[in-house]
Amino acid sequence: MRLLLSLLLAVVSLPLLAAPQLDKLTLPTGFHIALYSGQVPDAREIALGAKGTVFVGSNSAGKVYALTDANGDGVADKVRVIASGLKLPVGVAFKGGDLYVSAVSRILVLRDIENHLDDPPKPEVVTDKLPTETHHGWKFIAFGPDGKLYVPIGAPCNICDPAPAHGKLIRMNADGSDWQDVAHGIRNTVGFDWQPGTKHLWFTDNGRDLMGDDMPSDELNEITRAGEHFGYPYCHQGDTLDPEFGKGKSCKDYVPPVLKLGAHVASLGMRFYEGNQFPAGYKGAIIVAEHGSWNRTHKSGYRVMTVRLKGSKVLSYEPLITGFEQDESAWGRPADVQPLPDGSLLVSDDLAGAVYRVTYRP
Repeated sequence: MRLLLSLLLAVVSLPLLAAPQLDKLTLPTGFHIALYSGQVPDAREIALGAKGTVFVGSNSAGKVYALTDANGDGVADKVRVIASGLKLPVGVAFKGGDLYVSAVSRILVLRDIENHLDDPPKPEVVTDKLPTETHHGWKFIAFGPDGKLYVPIGAPCNICDPAPAHGKLIRMNADGSDWQDVAHGIRNTVGFDWQPGTKHLWFTDNGRDLMGDDMPSDELNEITRAGEHFGYPYCHQGDTLDPEFGKGKSCKDYVPPVLKLGAHVASLGMRFYEGNQFPAGYKGAIIVAEHGSWNRTHKSGYRVMTVRLKGSKVLSYEPLITGFEQDESAWGRPADVQPLPDGSLLVSDDLAGAVYRVTYRP
């Protein structure tokens, strides 16, 4: 009886994950998608280690995962928990053998992690001085070409005037020193990357809620110089003043988005694709994970999109993966994308607790 009770308790304690339904997904001709791992609850940001380890943060599980593919068959054969008990450890970034993790008000680091996957070190505190609010408090993080760690500080609300402590993107040294503001007027960016060649930082930004089904749009933005202001909370999508905070303001005073991504699509992780496996038209394109709407009459998002560019000009905006939602019911929610050295692409899904691998074979 005790054994049966223990087994029942173990089953109850397991995370309730939606089963991946890859047969429902649609990709362009020649593209294929497969399960890299189905054992990553609440999978969010993905970072790559120097030795091929795939690190994944989580939104509510409080854990950070390390996925390894020892035999190189494109499927993770081992999933390890390398940190647990953390507060919304969404963001992961790898530098110099160390894994950096965001945990709302703290940035932590696991030293020399790839040599200690089976006996991970205790996380060290890089800084604990970030805001403590959990509303938009989870953080996508990344190291830039300048060696600095870039950290967003989202608005602690749906709509409010959060300046100067919130609604911005900052950067700091790897040891947590020398904070600098990079850009302002950002509601909540959960994805950014640097464009090859220009080294300009591009980022997704989630539009505010409660302005209707079709307003305002999420944004894809480009930072061309430090200190630019992208409008929040005064101007949305580059052309629409906020009903409350826009009074007396002009949208002309703020940087408009390069592309409107759609209302409530919840654009999250994005990366520039520089691999050689996908067709040539994908080289230099941005791949965006759209997590999907939660408060729209008819759902939007729930897909992975491709933004083709020529410099700063958008040439097209089209689907790479659709089918995570059918008939207003979603089984998956894309959260991040990460190209691999072989040119394939990983996609995290926090609803199904999975990471997928996209390949191309003509």
